[in-house]
Amino acid sequence: MSVYPVSPNTVLANALTHAEDVLAPRINAMRPAGVTFVVGTQINGVPHLGTSLVQSLSFAAAARVRDRFDVPVEVRFGALDNAPHEVVTDPASGHHYQRAYVHALGEAALVEQVDELYRPLFDALSEQLHIPYAVEMYSRQQADEHFRRTWLRAHRRIDATRWWLDPSNGVPHVRVPCPASGCGWAEKYAERTRILLDTDRAEVHAVCLHHGPYEVRIDPSGGGYLDLATLYRNLVKELALTAAHDRLYVMVKGGDWVFGTQLVDSALQAAGLGAGQLPARLFCPQVVTDTGAKLSKSLIRDGRAPLPDGAAPWMLDTRMWSGSLSEYAEGLLGMADVLLSDPRHFFRSYSAGEIGRLMTASATRSVTAP
Repeated sequence: MSVYPVSPNTVLANALTHAEDVLAPRINAMRPAGVTFVVGTQINGVPHLGTSLVQSLSFAAAARVRDRFDVPVEVRFGALDNAPHEVVTDPASGHHYQRAYVHALGEAALVEQVDELYRPLFDALSEQLHIPYAVEMYSRQQADEHFRRTWLRAHRRIDATRWWLDPSNGVPHVRVPCPASGCGWAEKYAERTRILLDTDRAEVHAVCLHHGPYEVRIDPSGGGYLDLATLYRNLVKELALTAAHDRLYVMVKGGDWVFGTQLVDSALQAAGLGAGQLPARLFCPQVVTDTGAKLSKSLIRDGRAPLPDGAAPWMLDTRMWSGSLSEYAEGLLGMADVLLSDPRHFFRSYSAGEIGRLMTASATRSVTAP
């Protein structure tokens, strides 16, 4: 059987010759001095195949853009250490509270986790494709002066963006955890959080699970931990990146993000960006089960979904891959070559079994697609 899948035509694939052509309008219009491929993941456990797929495709797509457009490229990995570590319900108020990984385990432990579980693969991909990369923990990103100034400006426009960021209720969640030593709890849905904006700072009033009402100041130089709901966080991150006029940032995400970015892009325009200022995006193939749902490690782990036919345990925990790390990286890049060889192969989803076949197929890299 050929390593190449049989893929249907689509409107987008029919408009392109190469998968990376989807980025060509922005590159040709902007003529950037460099291109940064931005990819992130929640640091809430061991990497799974979907994570590795998006990460390897970020490097592979960057290499193709570098070689085709003769422009320097790099990959930036965002480690979201603000993922919920535990969620509880306050019996007195009925409100849900969460504690993020960074507050439960500490930033040092999570940096060590990234170094152990993610950097080895990044190093292998970087070495094979000669592409530099950087890792940015969300804890450090939210403390950055430019990020905070961007949030302060964005929150002044919250009336224009709030229904895009939270279409159900119009209240985008801003969580600033309790600053008491060793605490870090915050209302998950921020029902009792109030934000008072001053000229160059914000005063946050909230209620802690253990310590009751508290106040925290957020300003460009410091203050509390700024934990934003997913769509709001993406809005602020992408607004912050628009300040760089000589560098193109490409947001690389899994295919499940296609629907969510409609809201983010509308929120960016409501915040004042023109259509030409919206970030470039690259949506990678999604790994799905036989029902068409995304292959979900959490659902399978919790017993709410079975391991689908054709899937293997290593797909949920990449440490269980039977070969070496270099062989794993080679398999990922070989598969990336196949997926990027034709837009029909890239802009679609794959069953876990088909992804497993592509990973293990005996094909050399750089083989020309038929």
